Amino acid sequence: MEKRDTIRLDKWLWYARFFKTRSLATKVVSGGNVRLNSNKVAKPSVAVGAGDLLVFTQAKEVKTVRVIACGTRRGPAPEAQMLYEDLTPVSEAKEFVPQSPKFEGKGRPTKKDRRTGLLSPKDMFRDA
Repeated sequence: MEKRDTIRLDKWLWYARFFKTRSLATKVVSGGNVRLNSNKVAKPSVAVGAGDLLVFTQAKEVKTVRVIACGTRRGPAPEAQMLYEDLTPVSEAKEFVPQSPKFEGKGRPTKKDRRTGLLSPKDMFRDA
């Protein structure tokens, strides 16, 4: 039987650039915020390999990822993206961009706009 190529979970999360430092990846795994093939993982030394499914939180967002390769180093982003397949569903809340009530795409009001009274002082400082 052929041995499967594996790597430590915290190291793989760092290689795949989900966390800026390996110690951050270790803290997330030790905190019990990672599931490996639907089982909670509490040790950063757990081995992961190709085909494993990971579910974890990153910046208040739940990520679902399938491991494609183990990797040999923490390389640039395009190289890191080759290590996994992102299965996270697209969130509608992320796509929502609130619009400014008076200036749809026009940016900041000019001095002339303020002088001519297109905006009242109450409207200009709302939400500020």
